[in-house]
Amino acid sequence: MGLDLEALASQTPITEEEKEGLLIQTITTRGELDEFEQQNIERAIKWTLGKQFDKDTLLSEDFIRRLHKEMYGAVWAWAGDFRKTDRNLRKSWQLIPVEVRKLIDDCKYWIDHGTFHPDEIAVRFKHRIILIHCFVNGNGRHSRLMADLIVEKIFGLSPFSWGAGANLVKAGTSRETYIKAIKEADNNKIDLLVAFARK
Repeated sequence: MGLDLEALASQTPITEEEKEGLLIQTITTRGELDEFEQQNIERAIKWTLGKQFDKDTLLSEDFIRRLHKEMYGAVWAWAGDFRKTDRNLRKSWQLIPVEVRKLIDDCKYWIDHGTFHPDEIAVRFKHRIILIHCFVNGNGRHSRLMADLIVEKIFGLSPFSWGAGANLVKAGTSRETYIKAIKEADNNKIDLLVAFARK
């Protein structure tokens, strides 16, 4: 297949084997892929609208996987499946279910005990799931939508703006600011990422 997917800095490249999971064979460039993925993501957002997800439904492995499938299932055959390769990522793919379970338990604890402000709980969840890197592709967009759903469905607050609606998939100033905030969070400094989420 002639699919050219040059990864930006901080993006995990998709392997040739993983590219075979592309369901739309006419896609040949990153721009075309981004367009089809965005259409699928917009359908996934519509799927969430008006639905009431309680804490136990939303914070579950089943929902995490289902949301990814809703976001990418029309584009990638492996959408909703946890990755099966490492490629220099922090968490081994074999540990994904365990790490997801720990994250879910931690997040429920934060909610039940008011450990952090609701925005911070949602952003902490987003950051941790990025570190786990559950899926081959789409982890950033998936984590942002999960944070939006947590803050909206559990806490009744408005979804985040994520840099005032900036395109965080393409190279640019907003993406650089976002990546800087992620790296600060890697060092246990979450404030910049929370601020960016509400910018």
